[in-house]
Amino acid sequence: MADETVQQAAPAATTNEGAPAARSGYQGSRPGGGRPPRPAGAGAGAGAGAGAGAGGRKFFRRKKVCKFTVEKIDTISYRDVRLLQQFVSDRGKIIPRRLTGTSAPFQRKLTRAIKQARAIALLPFAAKY
Repeated sequence: MADETVQQAAPAATTNEGAPAARSGYQGSRPGGGRPPRPAGAGAGAGAGAGAGAGGRKFFRRKKVCKFTVEKIDTISYRDVRLLQQFVSDRGKIIPRRLTGTSAPFQRKLTRAIKQARAIALLPFAAKY
């Protein structure tokens, strides 16, 4: 009798048609399962179709370069508030390097300089309301 229940349960788990409702959904790379294909004009989100204009041209994103490397700035001073403000958002947060294009060593120097400037009240910790 135990063999009969195992035999009955096994085909339901392996086929897609007989699967219970809780198992239906995204099933990854299993054959016959998964999400339906996308329509021809649908992109992968808001950013993908942002530059696609007339003629179906693709959006070209310029490679971000480190400002300090390009301008050959080797030291970042906490007293240079005008430079530091370019890397702080209007809310007072340090802008990450994936958005600014700053290299990792300079991002570390920049972060240290911003924190020093905040400590001696040259830069605000938060936005003014």
